[in-house]
Amino acid sequence: MSSLLTAFFLVLMPVISEAQEKSICGDAYVTAGIAGARTLIPFLADDTASSSICELIFNGLTKTDENLEIIGDLAEKWDISVDRKEITFYLRPGIKWHDGYPFTAEDIKFTYQLIIDPQVGCPYYSSYSDIEEIKIINEREIVFKFKEPYAPALLKLGMGIVPKHLLKGKNIRTSGFGRAPVGTGPYEFRKWKTDEYVILDSNQDYFEGRPYIDKYVVRIIPDTSVQYLELLTKTVDSMSLTPYQYKIRSKTKRFKQEINKYKYLARAYTYVGYNLEEPLFKKRKVRQALTLAIDKNEIIEGVLLGLGEATTGPFLKGTYAYNNEVKDTEYNPQRAKELLKEAGWSDSDRDGILDKDGVPFKFKLITNQGNKQREDVATIIQQKWREIGVDVEVQTIAWAAFLNEFVNKKNFQAVILGWTIPTDPDIYNVWHSSSSREGGLNFISYKNKEVDELIEGGRRVFDIEKRSVIYKKIHTILSRDKPYTFLYIPYATPAVSKRFKGIIPAPAGIGYNFIKWHVDPDEQRYTF
Repeated sequence: MSSLLTAFFLVLMPVISEAQEKSICGDAYVTAGIAGARTLIPFLADDTASSSICELIFNGLTKTDENLEIIGDLAEKWDISVDRKEITFYLRPGIKWHDGYPFTAEDIKFTYQLIIDPQVGCPYYSSYSDIEEIKIINEREIVFKFKEPYAPALLKLGMGIVPKHLLKGKNIRTSGFGRAPVGTGPYEFRKWKTDEYVILDSNQDYFEGRPYIDKYVVRIIPDTSVQYLELLTKTVDSMSLTPYQYKIRSKTKRFKQEINKYKYLARAYTYVGYNLEEPLFKKRKVRQALTLAIDKNEIIEGVLLGLGEATTGPFLKGTYAYNNEVKDTEYNPQRAKELLKEAGWSDSDRDGILDKDGVPFKFKLITNQGNKQREDVATIIQQKWREIGVDVEVQTIAWAAFLNEFVNKKNFQAVILGWTIPTDPDIYNVWHSSSSREGGLNFISYKNKEVDELIEGGRRVFDIEKRSVIYKKIHTILSRDKPYTFLYIPYATPAVSKRFKGIIPAPAGIGYNFIKWHVDPDEQRYTF
């Protein structure tokens, strides 16, 4: 952190004395979520609802700070070998699991052996497949040896660690651990009622200091209008505002007096994904035409009310991986029609729908229930595609079934979804052809040998300038191939009750220092 930023941070974050710290401990933080968690096993949690809770229960060897710089978590320091194939981690002393059992290097080795076990089916397997050996030196020292130099290693080894003493010899998927986890993190699991709530208690013995907020509660409220009413009536303390709520409804005197709202570019993007195993989408010209027929500006202004930015690839804007020279596809329905005609589609029976060999250009576009933005985007896209002669049925599906029965099984034609953009630009899990297996994150089945080679090369290069060239080339190829229509990066728009103090927006957002959020004694609402 620069000296200027350091000074700014210190001004905003006053030192809290031991007496003050004791007085501000307590209360509960109740946040609203659209969808419930699926599992609380960190390396099996591939959805935001699950992973956000896992981050409070578990620790990794490393993590990122408020400026997205890598710092130690369970590891207090590390050494990297000259050939960059080995990393030796030195663990913090005295860490215990939530059940009081000592944490050691054995837990780390056990966790990563599970992750790289093909029988476990970890969706992030490819991020760890280069691990050649894990060697325990003693209970506080462990060495990771990689087959080849692996640039994202320090970030990837931030995956949450699970306890060997509770899981050894068990099938982790059927053990019940995912419903009642035990970690080392700032919060301990307390209770989970499916599709209603998850309750966590603060870890009084947390190695970074006990969290000031005693309980963390996620309530599942699928309707954002209901979430907003509960925010105003103080039955929830935070939510992600919809664009209309952020721009219009939050202008009331009551809202301004009681609630703080924040805005920053999210580390995520929304896209239309085409199942490339579907005959309809095999030709690049078809995917290019469908993209040309979508007016991104209409979506950003009409659905997001301007709270978003168009994007052309899977990397975060403003970073070394994002290729600014890739120009966005301008809305051009006439050109879209021409490309479809070149691909063999025409309206031979003049019913307004294109056809080919007697088969109409018709398919289903699916997205998940409870996300009004995605539903509205789907409606706009449906209309735009209808204008070029493509008949689309929009279907919204409950979150669990959407992932388990449709996305993971590739049981779809086209989908509207979003990805979180990782801090490191390695995109192996989503874009490498080896991740296109059932249950893998490359569920659209994109396979491009050149992209595979570039992704693999990007993992071996540590020089930022050289990595930049690689990822910008990937960006160019994906923009050309259009396996996705990259739509937009939204602005994150969280709202939090003003009774919570210590919130300091940073490049990492607002939740990075949650354990230091607090409520003054006279404003605390819940007692235990």
